[in-house]
Amino acid sequence: REFEAEIRFYSGDDPLDVWERYIKWTEQAFPGGGKDGNLAAVLERAVQALHGQQRYYKDPRYLNLWLKFGDCCNEPLDLYSYLHGQEIGTTLAPLYITWAEALEARGSFRKADLIFQEGLQRKAEPLDKLQAHHKQFQARVSRQTLLALEESPDGDNMGLLEIAEPQRSSLADLKGRGKKKVRAPISRVGDAVKVMNPNRSSQPQGSLQLPNAPSFAVFDENSVSGPEIATLTAQSWPAPPVPRAKENELSAGPWNSGR
Repeated sequence: REFEAEIRFYSGDDPLDVWERYIKWTEQAFPGGGKDGNLAAVLERAVQALHGQQRYYKDPRYLNLWLKFGDCCNEPLDLYSYLHGQEIGTTLAPLYITWAEALEARGSFRKADLIFQEGLQRKAEPLDKLQAHHKQFQARVSRQTLLALEESPDGDNMGLLEIAEPQRSSLADLKGRGKKKVRAPISRVGDAVKVMNPNRSSQPQGSLQLPNAPSFAVFDENSVSGPEIATLTAQSWPAPPVPRAKENELSAGPWNSGR
């Protein structure tokens, strides 16, 4: 009741201080959480009350409030994208650390590394803390890569940060097999490799006659140098997501005008 009264009749120049003390008291009074503490509701009221106050966008207290609110959300990754789009906490290391750890927990190691890289490029403070967490992340990924190689010694040496899915080259030259009757080779990639049964004998392939070399040039996309793997571009939202509009919903109007 005292905090509610202080928030209601507050006339100072730092309303974030009241909400921060209110949240800390709630966490200490109800360490187990639950509906009695109602921490999620207090955090939601706090972010709504302080929404749009750009003077707090670089304040660690304000970012900490948002990150705690993200722990109560069903999809915290959307919240981190919203913070990034609004430039809230983008100069602070905890945003990138929390964001990258959430991606790592879901197995998105490549995206997590890109988040760390962006934070390092922006020199988010404290920079030494961000660098330490990035090194720990790299050590965990390297350890998991070694374990994966030990489990599958016949596999390649591609790390978890790389794309290990084989790709079929389009418009590539097929080297035929046989002298008189030329057979086209079979190149299986992706899910086709997984569904193959090694105990089942392969059916004989039909013979194909090689045609004459064409007199026109064929465009080969594999020979054209293209860009590397696209870097992560965080989604920039001007506002939090809104519920989708319901279908077949009539708008209100005069009742006596219908026919």
